[in-house]
Amino acid sequence: MKVLLDENLPEELKTDLHLHEVYTTREKNWKGKKNGELLTLLVQENFDVLLTSDKNLQYQQNLHKHPLSVLVIYTKQNTYPAIRKMVPLILNFLGKELKQGISIIE
Repeated sequence: MKVLLDENLPEELKTDLHLHEVYTTREKNWKGKKNGELLTLLVQENFDVLLTSDKNLQYQQNLHKHPLSVLVIYTKQNTYPAIRKMVPLILNFLGKELKQGISIIE
């Protein structure tokens, strides 16, 4: 599965998802891209999933016009130690056939 870690997630998370093809926004030179432009780039480069902690994305973008999945991580703190605890849940989602649109991981 080809996954992009949004810039709002710690880059250390990439090592925990090593079973998948994972890129960061920094690696792709996409830091600072607006959500609409980022989603278009993801589709153009054949990404399967955007992994983000942006809880407002689903309200700001029409995700039905982009054929990809968005996994939104809900945590109290957006730190690596807090998010690392959720890695088994994230891997479980990535191990299944994902639906197009938003899925919430909490």
